[in-house]
Amino acid sequence: MDGCEEKESCPLCGKKKERSGPEYRSLINRLSRIEGQVRGLKRMVEESAYCTDIMRQVSAVTAALNAVNRELMTSHIRGCVTEDIREGNYETVDDLIATLQKLMK
Repeated sequence: MDGCEEKESCPLCGKKKERSGPEYRSLINRLSRIEGQVRGLKRMVEESAYCTDIMRQVSAVTAALNAVNRELMTSHIRGCVTEDIREGNYETVDDLIATLQKLMK
């Protein structure tokens, strides 16, 4: 088994990651804040807020989502990728490269 422990299989990759308590809480807290920001964006549109005010808030949400991605990428490289390389499973490196290419579009 590789670093991303398989529990209930993901329909896309067949893997599932068991997260530590602190990592789980950090991600959930970040995502909850982002969820609130997105609700605020919707409210701004509903209330006909000025365009640039909405765009600034969209930029803030984008930055927050990028922070979630950085946290996930760090965990993935330090855990899943490192463990797979130690076990001789180099396919994970190809997967990481493909993921980075998608993120950097």
